[in-house]
Formats: sequence, structure tokens, C-alpha cells
Amino acid sequence: MTSAVLGGLLAAIGGAVYVRNTYPAAYWALVGLPLSVARLLASYSSTMDACGLTVGPSQLRALAVRATTRREVRPVPPRRGLIRPTSTGLRVRLRLAPGQEPADVAASCERLRHAWGVHAVHVRSIKPGVVELRLVGFDVLGKVKMPRRGEHELLAVPVALREDATAFVRDYRTVPHQLVLGATLSGKSMFLRNLLTGLAGQPVALVGIDCKRGVELAPFASRLSALATDPDEAARLLPALVKEMEDRYDQIRARQGIMPGTPDEEITSDVWGLPEDERPAPIVLFVDEVAELFLVATRKDEERRDEMVTQLIRLAQLGRAAGIYLEICGQRFGAELGKGATMLRAQLTGRVCHRVNDEASAKMALGDIAPEAVGVASTIPAELPGFAVVGDSSGGWSRIRTPYLSLADAAATCRETAELAPDVPALDPFRPYVPASPATMSGPVAKPRSVTS
Repeated sequence: MTSAVLGGLLAAIGGAVYVRNTYPAAYWALVGLPLSVARLLASYSSTMDACGLTVGPSQLRALAVRATTRREVRPVPPRRGLIRPTSTGLRVRLRLAPGQEPADVAASCERLRHAWGVHAVHVRSIKPGVVELRLVGFDVLGKVKMPRRGEHELLAVPVALREDATAFVRDYRTVPHQLVLGATLSGKSMFLRNLLTGLAGQPVALVGIDCKRGVELAPFASRLSALATDPDEAARLLPALVKEMEDRYDQIRARQGIMPGTPDEEITSDVWGLPEDERPAPIVLFVDEVAELFLVATRKDEERRDEMVTQLIRLAQLGRAAGIYLEICGQRFGAELGKGATMLRAQLTGRVCHRVNDEASAKMALGDIAPEAVGVASTIPAELPGFAVVGDSSGGWSRIRTPYLSLADAAATCRETAELAPDVPALDPFRPYVPASPATMSGPVAKPRSVTS
């Protein structure tokens, strides 16, 4: 009997370890969630006190405690709300005590993580005096599974998973232009692939510049409105985009020049204020390996380079109001590329840094907006492709990881959504050639057999 009980116990432990390593979400739901809730409820007050997150009680509370219980008055922790389980962890709201701020709670995240036995603890400010603790039960970036996709607005694409189990949404209306850096096999192409397929299902004109002969963007040619595969083609495509931007500004200015007495809501300073039937389709320009546009070998190439960089800077400075957005990708992006590189980078609000080959490259991406994230980006291991650090000009940053998406599936999505490509006459001369798929034979094909008498 003892051997049977011991064997069953060992089998249960072995099964739990297997489930924890293979199916972490199932292990969290069955084992981790009840244990963490029990730890939180049992040790909440003492943990908050040990983390220095308690304050002295008010005089009225102290008098009431002494009058009713005659026991020692203890410090008061932040008032805790309901515990809300999720598929990846827990959420609980705290009402801060007078004199506390969200930074006080954020500084104790590591202590709270160990006290309650979870993988990570993140703090988000909800409103003045209220913060939300997001407890993550397991490493959600180990095997990325995106949250259930809801309805997203135009030009907003969930492209990766944050370390707090929320989706990283690339919203061009909020962050018009972005720089994506990453070394070879870092996952930069996967990030671009997810972003392209997410936009493919929206009425957005997608334009690509891929000076590696199109090896990255050519598979999506059926959905692209324009594609340049070498610097010469890029030198012709960029002026067309600048001309399209100027035409859109003329359209906006014409709308502003309407007669006096027109309602304020009909006066606009960008394309989004135009009536829907007059609004031109938004354009997203993807530049893969931007360094290829800067490299020169002759003086003629140098003049072409200066013209292209000037046009990119103009698009970055003025394109947002015209509905033109930039996604600049490369392995390295700094002043050593040449004149205009630093000015262009300064216009790119969003930053995504995958694994890079040196710390200087991480500083180029994040050093001017989130210096504390540079060290994190510099230590991304090669065994985690798709792992990146994302930041913006607000100074905030977080870790993300892009889910795997095969090239065949991405290309198939672009073929299925090819009819959603809007009509932009200025880009018609640059539309990539897409060969027709071979016709499939209908009905069985049998080999002829001779008939003998």
C-alpha cells in the first residue's frame, strides 16, 4: 500500500512538472492560480508592510480600534479590490493611501512577485489614486499566443505580445512613424511580416522599398500598391510619394478655404477631417534595410542618396497629416550612414529594437527616448528570435515578442486580400508584377490506353 501511494505521488509530481513545462497555461489554471490567490489573501497585509507600502492609520481609525479592541494599531495597506483571474494571471486594483504614488508600488514589483509566487508583476495607473496590479503566472513570451483579437480601428494592428500578456498594438494614428532595428535572424523580418499581414485586411495602400532585390517584400507583391527593389527604383518611387503628399495638402487647403459661416467640424488640418467620400486612402511605406539607401560608391550615387534621404525626411515631417506613414527597418541606423540619418531618426517616434550586434546599435534605437532600456536590448539572447524592446518618445518601454508566422501563410493572406488594395493613381506605375497562378485542372486526368481488337 505504501509503495502504491508513493508511486502515485511520484506520478502526480511528474505529471505536474510535465504539464508546467509543456502546457504552462493549463498548469496555471489548475495549480498556479489557486495557490497564488491563497498566498495573496493570506499575506497581503504583511507583504505590503514588508514592502513599505503601508501608512499610519488616521486618528479616527486609531481611536476606533483602541476603543473597540484595545489592541495595537497597525499600519494600513492600500485598499484592495476584487481579484480577477485571467488566462495568464491575476488582476487586482489598489486604492493608494494618502501620500503614495504609483512609483512606490512599481518599485516593489520584484518583492511582490516572490511573495505571491508568480512570474512577474506589472503596475498600471488607472486614475489618480488607483493602480492595477497585473500578475503574470508564467512566461508568456516563451511560447507566444496572442490574445483573442477584437475589433481594432483603422491602422491599428496587434503585432506582438507584451511581457504583461497584453497585445502590442501598432497604431499609426497615435505613433505615425517607427524605426525597427535588429540583427540577422533577430526576428525583425517576422515583425514586419506580422505587421504587413495585419494591414493587408484593411483598406490601406501598402508601399515597399526593399533594396535586397525584393527578397523580403516580393512575396507580398499581390497586396502591395508599389514596390521598389533597388536604389534606382526607390529614387523614382519616393518623388512620387512626395508629389502625392503635396497633392493631398492641396486638397486639405482647398477644404480650409471654404466660405465663411461653415461649421467648425467641416474645417480640417489633415486628411482625417475630410468627408469620407473625399478622403484619400492612407499609405504605409515599408523600407527594409534602410542602409542600402544611404550606401554610395560614386559621386552620382551620392547625389541620388542625398535626394532620397531628403524625400524620406520630408515624408517623415509632413506625411502624417497627409495620411502617409513610415516603417523604417534596418540592422543599424546612426550618423555614420551619412548626412540626414540623424535627422530622419529624430522624426521616428516609435522604436523597436530586436537583438543587435553591439550596444551602440541599441543606443541608436532607444538611447534618446528610454536610456534605461538600452541595457535590456543589449542582452537579448540569440535563442529568442522575435524578442524585442519597444519604446516611444514618452519614455515608456516594455519587452515584446512577435508570434511565428510562416512566409507561406503571410503570402496567402496577401493574395486573399489583394482586392482590398485601394486605388492610388500616383502609385500605378510602380505596382509590382504578379504572375497569374497556374490554372488547376478540373476533373480527373487518366492516361490513354490502347484498345486492341
